[in-house]
Amino acid sequence: MSSLFTAILYKPIFNLFVGLYNLLPGHDVGLVILIITLLVRLLLYPLTTSMTKAQKAMQELQPKLDDIKKTYADDKQKQSQAIMELYKNNKVNPFASCLPMVVQIIILIALWKVLMAGLASQNLAEMLYPFVQNPGRINPISFGLFDLSKPNIILAILAGAAQFWQAKMMSRQQPPRQAGAGGKDENMMAMMNKQMLYMMPILTVIFGISLPAGLTLYWFFSTLLMGFQQMYLFRKRNGGDGGVVEGKVVEEKK
Repeated sequence: MSSLFTAILYKPIFNLFVGLYNLLPGHDVGLVILIITLLVRLLLYPLTTSMTKAQKAMQELQPKLDDIKKTYADDKQKQSQAIMELYKNNKVNPFASCLPMVVQIIILIALWKVLMAGLASQNLAEMLYPFVQNPGRINPISFGLFDLSKPNIILAILAGAAQFWQAKMMSRQQPPRQAGAGGKDENMMAMMNKQMLYMMPILTVIFGISLPAGLTLYWFFSTLLMGFQQMYLFRKRNGGDGGVVEGKVVEEKK
């Protein structure tokens, strides 16, 4: 399994990393990480799009799911049938966010290994393809400011701020008064989302100050791009379908 991971992910990304470092003027490793982030996001765009849509749809269906669980609290079979019917009627796949998340974690692990080895200039000769020039040593200083081989608190805070902004778009606001009976359930869900909204950025900063800044920079770039993708998808969706969106009741278009 380890050799397969190395052949399919680690070694290709490592060679892309070194190849870009050789090609870019000034050999700025921060720009290399930015380009790799853009390429990864383009590659994962279809998966992350389906994941974002599924997460938002599940959020919007949560009050109805809670009602079904209360209605069929003593009959698990009918409860499961009603939930599956709800998913079917709303064309929601509850497992749509699982695969993209797993793929992103695997790629993140590969990038972590690449950055650890690349920024320390380890195993360059062993891992490079014959057509990729060996630079001998990779300069970890980026933009003339950051040593990406060491933890950096500034980049950790920026990554946490980007995480907060990205998560803010996924959080559900307090329900409108017109929402009716489901408003209580939505209030509870909004409270849970608010807790996660602050917890994830804090964890991002904590991990960021303990990891090489190159990985934190990748997380910062990746989170920003994911946030822009969410913004685009939500604006596109809000312009079409009806429903409760950002705390307002939107009437169905006839």
